[in-house]
Amino acid sequence: MLIQVTKEKLDIEAATTAISNDAAGAINIFLGIVRNNNKGREVSYLVYDAYPQMAEKEMQKIAKAAIEKFGLHDCSILHRTGKLEIGEASLLIAISSAHREEAFLGGKWLVDEVKRRIPVWKKEVWVDGEEWIEGPEALGLEQVPDSLKNA
Repeated sequence: MLIQVTKEKLDIEAATTAISNDAAGAINIFLGIVRNNNKGREVSYLVYDAYPQMAEKEMQKIAKAAIEKFGLHDCSILHRTGKLEIGEASLLIAISSAHREEAFLGGKWLVDEVKRRIPVWKKEVWVDGEEWIEGPEALGLEQVPDSLKNA
């Protein structure tokens, strides 16, 4: 398992090597990529910020839950921070499992849980402005999981 919040480019080979298993018949890789638009605005670039220790702690919990829930062999979750240009990967999730169905179902669940639970904040920068969006701060303190409030 590889769990990491990093300013470095996300390493697909390291993520898949960490989860390789001779019993795996499937490896599913998801890459979240910075796109050039959102909600009708032209995005110039994104800036991600995080509390790495807190984020990695929660990522570990999510990974372990996915392994148990979907019968996965293993999974890696990597999230990038800093300034990301259009086309760069911000999120990498790699899963190994016996069959493709668990890999696909587990992958979707992992992406959704990372987006919902990880303390990573995203600033969209446009030609005419910028805004911090998504992440736990946008939810309101009452919706932040207890595990994040005291981490």
